[in-house]
Amino acid sequence: MTAAERTAAGEDVPGEDVPGEEKPWDQVTPEAARKLLVAAVEAFAERGYHATTTRDIAGRAGMSPAALYIHYKTKEELLHRISRIGHDKALDILTAAYDRPGTPRERLAEAVRSFVRWHAGRHTTARVVQYELDALSDDHRAEIIELRRESDAVVRRLLDEGVAAGEFTVPDVPGTAVAILSLCIDVARWFNTQGRRTPDEVGAFYADLVLRMVGAPQDR
Repeated sequence: MTAAERTAAGEDVPGEDVPGEEKPWDQVTPEAARKLLVAAVEAFAERGYHATTTRDIAGRAGMSPAALYIHYKTKEELLHRISRIGHDKALDILTAAYDRPGTPRERLAEAVRSFVRWHAGRHTTARVVQYELDALSDDHRAEIIELRRESDAVVRRLLDEGVAAGEFTVPDVPGTAVAILSLCIDVARWFNTQGRRTPDEVGAFYADLVLRMVGAPQDR
């Protein structure tokens, strides 16, 4: 399926730009390694990790299977690279919102808005990043789980600060943090670019939902 066909089918294209976003995977060099990673994202999203072969990935990148092993020793190494970059990005998004000026309410809204926007705008990539963890080796899975714990800790700090400031009513901060992150991440599973909301609109909608969830005062 071509890029145009995938777009028409409601899919983001991992190797192409999304308005307002940096070029995907631009931190991966050389270009051949980036193309292989983009091809792996497409293949894993379409067929699942276990049903995808290194030949599938190389073919999508226009290379021979032997060329893949120049840049990645195994298929699992490719998945780990995708997952690590994606989880680093997710943590960066949440940390940037936490560090910005403003009240806990404003910063939580920005955290949810930007986190959801990324999961919608990059929904094909995000599905691989978020839902193929079980295919990672034990060491790599432990590394990614630690990053997920760091993301959870950022949301917990925001909730704790909001409770302390009298802005939020949250009896169970750990449980609420898990619920918020789960709600946001699930956007990658169902988002369709042909739907009635854009990534920005979904982000704003979810930010409002989360503020209601934590009992934050509403704008008047």
